[in-house]
Amino acid sequence: MRRIQYQKKIRRHQKVRSIIWASIVVVSAICTVFLALRIYAQIQGPPSLAVSKATVFLDRNGHSIGDRFSEQRRYWVSLDEMSPYIKSAIIATEDQEFYEHNGFDYTRIASALLKDVKAMRKVEGASTITQQYARNLYLTHDKTWTRKAREALYAYRMEVFYDKEELLEGYLNTVYFGHGMYGVEAASRFYFGIPSKDVTLAQAALLISIPKGPSSFSPLVNEEKAYGRQALVLSLMKSQGIINEEQQKRAKEEPIVLKNKEWIATKSVAPFFLDAAWQEAEKLLKKEGRAIAEGGWTIETTLNQHHQQSAEEAVAAWMPANGLEVGFVSMEPETGDVTALIGGRNYTNSPYNRVTQAKRQPGSTIKPILYAAALEEGFSPLTFMESEKTIFTYDDGRSQYEPKNVNGEFAEHPISLAQALAISDNIYAVKTLEKIGYKPFEKMMKRFGVDATIQHTPSMALGTAEVTLKDLTGAYNQLASGGLKKPPRTILSIKDSDGKTIFEAEPQERKDEEQIMKADDAFILTHLMTGMFDPVFNDYAPATGLSIRGKQTRPYAAKSGTTISDQVIIGYSPTLTAGVWNGYDQATELKLAEDHQATKNIWIDFMEKAHQGINPEPFLPPKGVRGVIVDIETGGLAVSSCSKQRLLYVKEKDVPKRLCTDTKLKRSLVDEIKDRGGEVNMDSDFWSIFPFSLFDE
Repeated sequence: MRRIQYQKKIRRHQKVRSIIWASIVVVSAICTVFLALRIYAQIQGPPSLAVSKATVFLDRNGHSIGDRFSEQRRYWVSLDEMSPYIKSAIIATEDQEFYEHNGFDYTRIASALLKDVKAMRKVEGASTITQQYARNLYLTHDKTWTRKAREALYAYRMEVFYDKEELLEGYLNTVYFGHGMYGVEAASRFYFGIPSKDVTLAQAALLISIPKGPSSFSPLVNEEKAYGRQALVLSLMKSQGIINEEQQKRAKEEPIVLKNKEWIATKSVAPFFLDAAWQEAEKLLKKEGRAIAEGGWTIETTLNQHHQQSAEEAVAAWMPANGLEVGFVSMEPETGDVTALIGGRNYTNSPYNRVTQAKRQPGSTIKPILYAAALEEGFSPLTFMESEKTIFTYDDGRSQYEPKNVNGEFAEHPISLAQALAISDNIYAVKTLEKIGYKPFEKMMKRFGVDATIQHTPSMALGTAEVTLKDLTGAYNQLASGGLKKPPRTILSIKDSDGKTIFEAEPQERKDEEQIMKADDAFILTHLMTGMFDPVFNDYAPATGLSIRGKQTRPYAAKSGTTISDQVIIGYSPTLTAGVWNGYDQATELKLAEDHQATKNIWIDFMEKAHQGINPEPFLPPKGVRGVIVDIETGGLAVSSCSKQRLLYVKEKDVPKRLCTDTKLKRSLVDEIKDRGGEVNMDSDFWSIFPFSLFDE
């Protein structure tokens, strides 16, 4: 008996020793595995949490006007910027032990594993939030053991190197909510039209219901299933003590209005402008050593939504129902800020930007820059030259050029710079270029930021060099600023995804800014450009702005231009500049009356709408200029007997010394023209106001 008991005792001891050794082996194996995992994690280092983030555009008032994203539409926000209901709802639903485990819920894993073994396939998951986050970042959604193992490795590394708040924030910013929306911020904006920080309990529960199966639980796909799962989320939150019964009841009864249609509509705000802003932002970030491809930028732009809407309404009202295209841009003289931009009739059909990308002939809209150079070379508003049929010789006598006016007629008498600009006389312009030379004109173009190749041919005076509408409108805008350098800009500030300001436009300090041209010359030219709307300048051709004069309620300075295939008008008030181009992309000849009517009407309608509610402002003269009432035909000081009277601003040295009735004025005028190399037709009707006997030799 004792022998049998002894043998049993020996076997028990052996069994215990075996269990102990087996336990030691298992524990050692587990420890080895965990040690190996730790070593592996340390060697591999923290896995990158970087994801593509949408870049958000804001208008000048901080309102969202659009975005730019890569593969996924995502707006990254911190946990503090999310509603607390979102955080509590996701934990209650997806991972109740999130703050206690190290990335794995072993109880759920064991339960899921048992079910998978019984079914002999992968039927149930037990993924924690960390595991789901790892899958969203690095893996596919295939239900395979291989993917699950890789998911576990990534999850472990993430738990080692990142705290729970970082992981939860990352998950909520990467999880898919259907309809191309990634993260709670994009989802809340899409479904509810509000940022995630303003989401209610009811909205949070509905939102957190979706990731379970976006194609099934989206309220836009299956409303019944969506609200059924919302009730489940609320129930889980109550059972865990996150909310009480009254909160649960109110949330279930709360009506939720989906605003996805309004969200989609907002994505069409100023798409051409956003393209231009994106390109400018790319250059600015490059200077700071950053790449726009990083994403997650918040870009505050110069867009004025009132101006943009006014421009779009004007374009819609006047563009004919054919293939005629349009380019429109507006700017502020004070800052250079681009306030509105339309690069074509339909962005979806053609994103080609006809404001920034298209180079076309500007026609006579180039003349103000030519005359800016002429004023610096000694011209004045009362510089007279003969307007008649003229053949110009150039290229060392090898070539000839015979310009014509739009109507094919000529004044056949001397006209002033003031009148030549108002009626857009081409002979005067070519003679001006001939007098001052090409170099001053080229330099003035560069000073105003107009990128164009100036060939040494007389036709340059009539706008045959191709330019962009943005450049030329920017030049006018700097004239409106008093000759100060104000290059067009679309960006006010850029912040990265962490909220750090990378770029901020410098405040405008007029005293420190570069003067492109003297303030007195800039004002004189500005005032000359108001003549476009004044019938007092009518001659063989009317002042070019008379067709829209009836709509004008305030002072504008402007110039229009026409070529065979292009129509342009650019002009400004003291506070706003706008440029409009019309033409066909293939440079087809403009033949239809409605094609010719669109440009000026778009411009005047925009200017009037943009200025609604603003008191009219005059162009205020700077020091160094003097306003005088002159007779347009003679350039003399006006008296009551001279019918064509107008206020002109000139420098003190250019103030007329004689009255318009002075009999010596004609001889003086003739001599001046001859001194400049011109010829005078003494038989012209222009001189009939004087007794011919006064000019007998």
